Amino acid sequence: MDRLDPHAATGTPDPMRHGDQGAIAGGAPAGAFDPWSYRDRPSVADADLVGYHVEATDGGIGKIDSASHEVGGSYLVVDTGPWIFGRKVMLPAGTVNHVDHDARTVYVDRERDQIKAAPEYDEDSHSDPAFRDRLGGYYDESYGNLPPGTAR
Repeated sequence: MDRLDPHAATGTPDPMRHGDQGAIAGGAPAGAFDPWSYRDRPSVADADLVGYHVEATDGGIGKIDSASHEVGGSYLVVDTGPWIFGRKVMLPAGTVNHVDHDARTVYVDRERDQIKAAPEYDEDSHSDPAFRDRLGGYYDESYGNLPPGTAR
């Protein structure tokens, strides 16, 4: 079967080229990773995600304790419960792959070990620019550790 030319006048555009972002809801961006912006903003805009379960690519990590929808500064704070001794983790919005509102679940495109190894969250410094730079940089670098064939 021949592959369709994504630039032809007929057919569907290549989802990884359409406007330099995934055309599929929650699809990974084709351009530079923006850790502090949701990829599929319409699916989370004005949604109260507190209490939603969070699933990494290899299993659950906890429930959302708080969420920010601040433009260019969005994030989730996840209470990991017994998984990592009750520690909370902060996930930049860019790690969110998609949200299933019916199942009240947020899916992130990171493995549990990647999340566990992230810079430690501290409620007193979560808005500190140095912490945000370090955390955003960590998740940006971790894209290089994604399995081959994973869209970025």
